[in-house]
Amino acid sequence: MQKILQDFSIPAVFAGFITFLVGISVSAVLVIQSAQMLGAGTAEITSWFWALGLGIGLSGLLLSWKFKHPVATSWSTAGLALILATANGYSMNAALGAFLVCGLLTATLGFLGIFEKILRHIPQSLTSAMLAGVLLKFGISLFASLQNEWAFVLSLLTAYVLTKRIWPRYSIVLTVIIGILLCPLLLNFTIPALNLSFAQPVWTTPDFSFASIIGLALPLFVINMASQYLPGIAMIKSYGYQPNVNQLIGWTGTAQAIFAPFGCFSVNIAAISAAISLDEQAHPDEKKRYIAGMSCGVFYILMGIFAATLVSFLTAFPLVFITALAGIALLGTIGHNIVIAFQDASEREAALLTFLFSASGVQFFSIGSAFWGLLFGLFVHMIFKFKQK
Repeated sequence: MQKILQDFSIPAVFAGFITFLVGISVSAVLVIQSAQMLGAGTAEITSWFWALGLGIGLSGLLLSWKFKHPVATSWSTAGLALILATANGYSMNAALGAFLVCGLLTATLGFLGIFEKILRHIPQSLTSAMLAGVLLKFGISLFASLQNEWAFVLSLLTAYVLTKRIWPRYSIVLTVIIGILLCPLLLNFTIPALNLSFAQPVWTTPDFSFASIIGLALPLFVINMASQYLPGIAMIKSYGYQPNVNQLIGWTGTAQAIFAPFGCFSVNIAAISAAISLDEQAHPDEKKRYIAGMSCGVFYILMGIFAATLVSFLTAFPLVFITALAGIALLGTIGHNIVIAFQDASEREAALLTFLFSASGVQFFSIGSAFWGLLFGLFVHMIFKFKQK
């Protein structure tokens, strides 16, 4: 506890908050829709957010504390898309059974070390190219927002550039504060009233049907590995950390399995939003950035405890605010990964194709472009490597 107090910093806490905000704001409504399609009422929907908040929050908090580097955790948006696409074919009980099986498979794969063995054979230039490609859309969306809300976005960009020049360590913190103050002035927005209430978990007995395991659990498992764990672990490594891959995957899978009967469909290593906690803007000392990961976990736990209240408040902010804030917060990470991706001339061709493929946003079999871009990049990398021999 004494070390945590010594390493505590406001920018790191804000980085954790932004990581949390970006992680939930875009897809929180999809959680509601997914639960509703499975027949959930208000009580069950609140329980889903309670389970997700505690499962994700406790994982991120404890893993960041244990390994002393940011371990931002999140739910899988790609997984939500799969649930939405297949929910009509399953009951709530069968779906939660599939979530539980998915968690157990993830934990088993993690603790056995299979995923880490695969990761050792992937060049960092390709994973950085994949990450840069996936993140590119956030940078583009930032400037695309100028088309409709130019006054707000331009003001936010100006605030970021000026604070980055004058107070670089606090630039994101100050940009968030300025953005909140600008919302009522430049956008059609009023801060909503808060009605605090504790969430109540609802137990639903899982049903382990063959159809739900084959049709939902296994595809969800593959999608989580491809769209969350692979880029998430790569993101941590791109900042010079050496994560204990087995433990991170194993314990997040365990958390998902524990909270699945209450509606927890995934607990994963965050991919895109994790960059905010890993960047130097969280803290100039990389050994103290773990505070951002712990803070992100705390905010998820608070979301779980005050599920309906907190989510309704955060999602009340205009979409342009979230889009612009995410883009600004990820500018440093986009540049960081582009540098790593293209610094080795011998791997530049494979990295370029990985970057462009990942940035395309295409999906095959409900698996996103990050996975396919990396797969194609590895294919090109092997061809060039074979030619050199």
